[in-house]
Amino acid sequence: MKSSAKSKKNERILRLTQLSVLVALLIIFGFTNLGYIKIGVIEITLNIIPVAIGAIVLGPYAGAVCGAVFGLTSFWQAASGTSAFGMMLFQHSPLNTFIICFIPRLLEGILTALLFKALMKICKKNSLPCAAASLCCPLLNTLLFVGSFILLFMKTDIFSGLYTQSAADNIGAFFVWFVGLNGLVEAIAGFIIATAVSKALLTANKRLKL
Repeated sequence: MKSSAKSKKNERILRLTQLSVLVALLIIFGFTNLGYIKIGVIEITLNIIPVAIGAIVLGPYAGAVCGAVFGLTSFWQAASGTSAFGMMLFQHSPLNTFIICFIPRLLEGILTALLFKALMKICKKNSLPCAAASLCCPLLNTLLFVGSFILLFMKTDIFSGLYTQSAADNIGAFFVWFVGLNGLVEAIAGFIIATAVSKALLTANKRLKL
């Protein structure tokens, strides 16, 4: 009984430590801009990587925590003017800006974790679930963010300007144009890095559990 209780305590400490490290990375990324690649008003974020790792390795709760931290730092960048695109959104509507910064990131962490858990039930090894979830996280980030932007800012000058710039004939074409580079780079980075790190941590955690 004592051995079992000690093992559970060690597991909780291990998981809390790993979550703390991921949250710290997200804060560093958010407040130092190390997690963003900026091209004009378009921003490609690498913050999805800690979110994906947390969701895969530690589950839905950690995915939600990491996603929430990502969303809060993203909103801070918009409110402080660190993000050019975010600042434009914030000046038009602080509330809607908070919604599109926070809610998509919260959901991506939870949904990525649920996808990983579902795939683990039908796969004997974690390779495919890790890869699928690592790819899913950045795609969810892009799709949910852009979808929220279209929904909440469609009637604004910000949207009109980008729509004109895209030379799109319809919303679908605009969505593809806006997702474009963001989605591609984030998906590649998430797939390669998050898959490798998640697999390594899952293996390490399995060995460290007493």
